[in-house]
Amino acid sequence: MIDLYYWTTPNGHKITMFLEEAELPYNIFPINIGAGDQFKPEFLKISPNNRIPAIIDREPVGGGEPISVFESGAILLYLAEKTGKLISTDLRDRVATLEWLFWQMGGLGPMAGQNHHFNRYAPEKIPYAINRYVNETGRLYAVLNKRLEGREFVAGNYSIADIACYPWVTGYEMQGQKLEDFPNLQRWFEAIKIRPATVRAYEKAEAFKEQALDIEKSRSLLFNQSANTIGGA
Repeated sequence: MIDLYYWTTPNGHKITMFLEEAELPYNIFPINIGAGDQFKPEFLKISPNNRIPAIIDREPVGGGEPISVFESGAILLYLAEKTGKLISTDLRDRVATLEWLFWQMGGLGPMAGQNHHFNRYAPEKIPYAINRYVNETGRLYAVLNKRLEGREFVAGNYSIADIACYPWVTGYEMQGQKLEDFPNLQRWFEAIKIRPATVRAYEKAEAFKEQALDIEKSRSLLFNQSANTIGGA
């Protein structure tokens, strides 16, 4: 059984998408990041960066004590290796999967996240910052679009690389992008959107809609952290 510490963000959706695809039993423990749940001591024990998602695997391979994992990319890789699903045993496809997983973690996610911040959440609209991140998001969309030319998925069969990228593309309109400008990406996006596991994963999020973020109330929790936020700093 997997305990998933989750909120309805792109990184949270990655893990529900995987768990639904792999048909791995799991329990959701909501971490309302707008209410400050991410700073509770019990959560920090498994996620020292005070970010979701995180998991506890109650039945790790080989037995023994439960294993906790934080960081969405690490969780995807851990679960893929645990189950033998959504990552290829073919060396070249596996390498490609890891390349694009880390590409998302180091590029698409952070850049789209800054795009979201300056477009939607920042109290002051700064044209330079907005343009910077809208343009960089577009560049990354183009990179993925080029990669998908002549390919159904990012790295051979459907994999954790696709799962990592997809939730960060769902906000394309908020990111100032048009999918029709990226036809290979659009085709890939629409194919993943209708996968039964994707549908189920996003249906899970519906249960938490009533607890959606009030940006004004939660701004200080989400965006004004510093070294002083971390105990002992």
